[in-house]
Amino acid sequence: MRMDDQGESQNVEDVRGSNGGGFRPIHGIGLGSIVLAVIAGLIFHVNPLQLLGLMSGDQTAQPSASQKPAQSPPASDPQAKFVSQVLKSTETVWTEAFQQRGLTYTYPKLFLFRDSYPTACGQGSAAAGPFYCAEDRAVYLDLEFFDVMTRQLGAPGQFAHAYVIGHEVGHHVQNLLGILGKINAQRERSRDTQANALSVRLELQADCFAGVWAMGAQKERGWRFDPGDIESALNAASRIGDDTLQRQARGTVVPDSFTHGTSAQRVSWFKRGMASGQIDGCDTFGAPQL
Repeated sequence: MRMDDQGESQNVEDVRGSNGGGFRPIHGIGLGSIVLAVIAGLIFHVNPLQLLGLMSGDQTAQPSASQKPAQSPPASDPQAKFVSQVLKSTETVWTEAFQQRGLTYTYPKLFLFRDSYPTACGQGSAAAGPFYCAEDRAVYLDLEFFDVMTRQLGAPGQFAHAYVIGHEVGHHVQNLLGILGKINAQRERSRDTQANALSVRLELQADCFAGVWAMGAQKERGWRFDPGDIESALNAASRIGDDTLQRQARGTVVPDSFTHGTSAQRVSWFKRGMASGQIDGCDTFGAPQL
């Protein structure tokens, strides 16, 4: 993937010099939490579901004296520059998409942190992977996750990494459209199986929105995809499907426990987003079958 002179977002904040104090689990599960729970479970012989239970706690972060002010990433950091370029691309594509609907797109912040950092949703942990916090309208990313994707998940490549950012920004789009709040309220009133089913549709829609962004970046903003770029993103989506992760961790698959969708579903909805290039093409909640 070649971005060449692609501009950089001014909304990336570098807080990697601050750990925000002791760990407290963050409310909600990010894109990478299931992935890292499985990996940690295999290494330490712990049930990944127990780890996920810890990661999805609902405690509130406390301020810390060790927390330092956010700053712009250093110009010499190529990974930070890449993230800034990808975020800028999402800003451009989604601004236009919202304008077409008579709406205003508000840019999210993206915080680069290391290990742990306090958010409006609770204490964020790198163990949960990249995640979006609706309360402060921000994406949180520990760049080490890209190494995990490459070395442990078999999902290398810049576009695979860009897909992760596109997915989390997809949750921001859901938040601005009122979808995220509505579905989260329904989840709180639902039993576990029903709540999980709603989570699957929410995550698949974020995958679809990532596809909408990718197509918009390619067609409108001069991104040039190298051979294999799209395949790398689809590979990343397939590697973090609930069925694949459960099969790797326990040898069996329990569909009622899915929260992100199967590998095939994640690939399918990303491709649908790329094919339609439209928000309306990502209605996972109205789809009779996923």
